[in-house]
Amino acid sequence: MHELKVESSFSAAHHLLNYNGECENQHGHNWKVEVYAKGTLLDKSNLLIDFKVLKRELNMVLDILDHKDINTLPDFEGISPSSEILSKYIYEKLKLKIPQISKVSVWETEKACASYYEE
Repeated sequence: MHELKVESSFSAAHHLLNYNGECENQHGHNWKVEVYAKGTLLDKSNLLIDFKVLKRELNMVLDILDHKDINTLPDFEGISPSSEILSKYIYEKLKLKIPQISKVSVWETEKACASYYEE
């Protein structure tokens, strides 16, 4: 089994719905995103996925979120855009283009992240 990982980041504002505390107020993060891909089949160049392709597809998804108020985006209407939800959102968007995607982790601080993967 081969596994790849790429990292990128985006900056955006959000606020949590149905939450009692500071995070119910609009605030921002500089999120770091890690994307993992797994597979056993390599192409004729012995690549699972070209890193350039993986990075390009990730950045296309992150461009939707970057420098936005996430709560105002149509995909998040009425949804509390927690790091958990953001990791699932990025995973599902990438999985449509790259079936080898296995996990997405979204770091909202240096010490706190949420990951999404399917078993």
